[in-house]
Amino acid sequence: MTTDNHFEQMLNRFDPAAAGSLDVVFQYQIEDLGAYHFIVKDQNCVLGSGEHEAPSVTLKMNEETLVNILDGETDGMAAFMTGQLKATGDLMLATRLPQLFPAA
Repeated sequence: MTTDNHFEQMLNRFDPAAAGSLDVVFQYQIEDLGAYHFIVKDQNCVLGSGEHEAPSVTLKMNEETLVNILDGETDGMAAFMTGQLKATGDLMLATRLPQLFPAA
């Protein structure tokens, strides 16, 4: 599965009810593969490639960590605490990701 597929899979899992009144941008930096971002606004989610000019929170990791989080094998908080995932910006937003994009 390509990185594009991983993010499309996340987009398909998006839960509008969990978004509420959020108006945010989740930026992902995947080592050696590039950048992607989700714009969440008005209970909608749009996937974009590349870097967003004003992300609310930026998450940096390698592809293996991304896949393990998406598959539910690794908890995002555990990945953060062990240094597999680095976050900058509004870290509290990152804690909402499991509700916004539930695992399969």
